[in-house]
Amino acid sequence: MTKTYWKTYQSAVADNHYYYERSCIRQSFFPGSENIFLKITRELLNKDIIDDKHLHTCTGIGYYSGVVPIETTMTVVARLFALMTEAGYKNFVPSCVTSFGLLNEMVDMWQHFPEKLNQTKKFLKDATGRTFEMPDNIAHPSDIIYKNREILKAKMKYQLVNCKTNEPLQVVDHVGCHYSKIFPKIVEGGAEFPQVLSGMIKSWGGRNVDYPERRHCCGFGFRQYLVMANRGYSVANTKKKFESMKPYKPDFILANCPGCAMFMDRWQYTIAEMEDITYDDDKRGIPVLTYEELVGLLLGYNPWDLGLQVHQVQVEPLLEKIGIPFDSSDKYRGKNNEVIGSPNKPLNLRVK
Repeated sequence: MTKTYWKTYQSAVADNHYYYERSCIRQSFFPGSENIFLKITRELLNKDIIDDKHLHTCTGIGYYSGVVPIETTMTVVARLFALMTEAGYKNFVPSCVTSFGLLNEMVDMWQHFPEKLNQTKKFLKDATGRTFEMPDNIAHPSDIIYKNREILKAKMKYQLVNCKTNEPLQVVDHVGCHYSKIFPKIVEGGAEFPQVLSGMIKSWGGRNVDYPERRHCCGFGFRQYLVMANRGYSVANTKKKFESMKPYKPDFILANCPGCAMFMDRWQYTIAEMEDITYDDDKRGIPVLTYEELVGLLLGYNPWDLGLQVHQVQVEPLLEKIGIPFDSSDKYRGKNNEVIGSPNKPLNLRVK
């Protein structure tokens, strides 16, 4: 009998009633991404999703860097699940892919080693007086957008098409390692062929770019970057990806991990300043978007309300290709419409 291996790699995503965990780094790097996801989920998809102000870090970066002991991490994760339980929810939605991988790892640990689960319950009870239930479902927000991509497409004002040539935009997808590589059988397509971003790109009119280092690490690697002496490894990893994608002339890079998006955006500035090298023809760099920013743009939200002004590689050339209007004078205005000042321009990376 022929076995269909594709069916082994499927994502199970709950339809509704989500308990949302914000990312400790996404709020700093790309501040509009989480807010627009919540807005779209509630207002356009009509889903019940709670944004709990009592949430905290999952310890993922510290844990995977070898700084936080596993017992501490399990107890912290247990407190997150306790907050979900107390709120009356069973479907946990972590904004960060590191949290996604970590939570699944802890649940898998408890399933295989029930004595660790009992130990964690005792630690949590002693420390906080709380108890918790396991989530019925752990889904990443990009899973929810992917699952509803056709519903959102019907509401979009723009597509991933060059408005002047009518050709599909060339898009590189970069899927976070902690999303697809820790437990590949819980994501659609597994580690080698994850569909979460490529599915969005294809549904919304773009052309997915395949290139040799497509599944290569973004370069973050935690200890590669957090230890200052190791940062050369980080930038070298990212440079390897850029060199591999450059011949395909991508219009932008799409990521579902806050760390991946940040490093592929910021390291382009770093490499340009260090070596006067960029990976496009105009010395502007390749724009890097989170999936929340992309869906927000195509739905017609103001680019500056999405927080695109904090990107190191400027997005205006991409907006012009798609035909998305923008007001440059509003780029660096605060909530009260006051001008907050513009950053210093880099030496070698061209900006508007």
